[in-house]
Amino acid sequence: MGGWAIAVHGGAGVDPNLPVECQAAAKRLLARCLEIGVAALRLGTTAVDVVEMVVRELETDSLFNSGRGSALTARGTVEMEASIMDGRGRRCGAVSGLTTVKNPLSLARRVMDRSPHSYLAFHGAEDFAMEQGVEVVENEYFITEENLGMLKLAKEANAILVCY
Repeated sequence: MGGWAIAVHGGAGVDPNLPVECQAAAKRLLARCLEIGVAALRLGTTAVDVVEMVVRELETDSLFNSGRGSALTARGTVEMEASIMDGRGRRCGAVSGLTTVKNPLSLARRVMDRSPHSYLAFHGAEDFAMEQGVEVVENEYFITEENLGMLKLAKEANAILVCY
């Protein structure tokens, strides 16, 4: 063993109808994430720190369905989840139902590192975020013209279930 490897992906496939310029932007973002991860690993940064660092980059950019740019609920809001594991200590942390936490993976990491729990959801997760001082934003931060357009298309195609 002794060495390291890194892989970064932006999801499970590419929409063939995605405009070429969007595909190029996505490839640039993934390349930037890979460069960040490689540089950190070369400095001896732990794998779990690198994972958090790289995923925060993805969560902050609206190109992928994570953080800013997340898929919208039927109501047009964002609810996010994230999880992280550290195999060395067989530890994990997960959160769901987040509506204001800018970087959900960082909150999952705090659950793993700073709480007796492995999973927090909705108000419990949001309250923990406030206690931990993680950055929170208004839900509108996560909403983009692109994800609004996708929601509109999904509703027109009756491709989602609207539950209230």
